[in-house]
Amino acid sequence: MNDTDTKNILVYVETSAGMPVGGALEALAGAREMADGQGGKVLAVLIGTDTGPAEKVVIAAGADTVLTVEADAFQEEVYAKILTALTEKYHIQLVLAAATQFGKDLIPMAAKACGAGCVTDVMAVTYKDGQWVFTCPVYGGNVLNDVILHTDVKMATIRSGAFSKKSDNGRKGEVVPETVPVDKDALLTRITDRIKEVTEAVNLEEAEVIVAGGRGMGSKEGFEMVKELARVCGGVVGATRPAIEDEWIGRSHQVGQSGKIVAPKLYIACGISGATQHVSGMIGSGYIVAINKDEDAPIFDVADVGIVGDVHKILPLMIEAIQKAKA
Repeated sequence: MNDTDTKNILVYVETSAGMPVGGALEALAGAREMADGQGGKVLAVLIGTDTGPAEKVVIAAGADTVLTVEADAFQEEVYAKILTALTEKYHIQLVLAAATQFGKDLIPMAAKACGAGCVTDVMAVTYKDGQWVFTCPVYGGNVLNDVILHTDVKMATIRSGAFSKKSDNGRKGEVVPETVPVDKDALLTRITDRIKEVTEAVNLEEAEVIVAGGRGMGSKEGFEMVKELARVCGGVVGATRPAIEDEWIGRSHQVGQSGKIVAPKLYIACGISGATQHVSGMIGSGYIVAINKDEDAPIFDVADVGIVGDVHKILPLMIEAIQKAKA
């Protein structure tokens, strides 16, 4: 089998509260581009007990066919068996999913079952000389590496910001219910109880505006200005690892290699030097504004606009100006 045997692409669409997450819609947009370039179709997989509300959204985002599978257990092992069965049934060679925490757990598990090659955190996919080429960051994002998988089936998770979401409500598509039996006795893990963890409702991955603070904010009190700027901008608060470790804000706000990968339309970096570990998590942002008193700070190398100065004097002026503009 080679890449010309089938041109169709399968996308696992992760959902939250019954609707597709942003990363899944971006993966669909990427799949649509790839399929159009090869004359193929996009098949999307929705797994759950009530997929109806998400089906139209998925078709509008680029799917030709939506495969729906009922499953009441949000468990990687169960989903991997479903994804594996559909990949084999439809003779799929390229499977994509969003690079969320669940996606990063699911896709390698499904790849193992299919004997597929797997690559994570993909930033671009091209088709060259009869092969799919996956571009991924390595060495903390300092280098972009092209990866070619030589297995019949190829699976990848798509990094946030790699593709832009699209929506065409006039698109037509079909919904095909699928039944995939999963032998619960064959599972290596079994869920016996669920405990709801109480955490802050932070959705950095979906945010269009993120205001992030780093060590340069100086203190927990100083970090409050970051929160205020985020509030007046209608955005979400992000933070670097030092700000998290100093307990200025909760860990769920961390952006970077050991935190969350984000790609908002606007990213405002306040008192952030621009360490590679942080930059690798926000480099996909549409527009980056950086504020730092050190004119040689690495953050200015990736910023669209750089403001050299004391962040404690600049943020109050920005907050005041935005409030006046909104009034």
